[in-house]
Amino acid sequence: MLESPSLRMPFQFPSCDRARMVVRIVHAYNAWAGEIRAAYTFDAGPNAVLYTLDQYVVEVGALMKHYFPETGALSDYINNAEYTEKVQKFSLSPELLEATDKTGRVPASGDVKQFYYTKSGPGPQTLSMEESNLDPKTGLNTYQP
Repeated sequence: MLESPSLRMPFQFPSCDRARMVVRIVHAYNAWAGEIRAAYTFDAGPNAVLYTLDQYVVEVGALMKHYFPETGALSDYINNAEYTEKVQKFSLSPELLEATDKTGRVPASGDVKQFYYTKSGPGPQTLSMEESNLDPKTGLNTYQP
């Protein structure tokens, strides 16, 4: 995973303490790893969106779950049962925890309501006319509910 200077935009630092902690943890994780393994962005609010490669997704999930543990049933906290099981079984490196503890974050439940595990889709697709909902001549939506 490489940082792309062409994608940099003016960044207003998140005003929410939880969001700041996610940023600090991601930076500490990358520094510990000696490479960029995780990246973050935010939606219109304080909700973090994390990106990582398949080989690190369980480790990143376990790290976030460590610092932002669930308050109730784990099945209600992480949306994917198979991923949840992998995260639960993953043992974080003591050296990683030592590095990320320096962020000042103390594990505390209740700060994060839920997190979602998703994957990227297949990318752009060419659809047949039967699958398409745009008129190729006008570009207008042809969908009829």
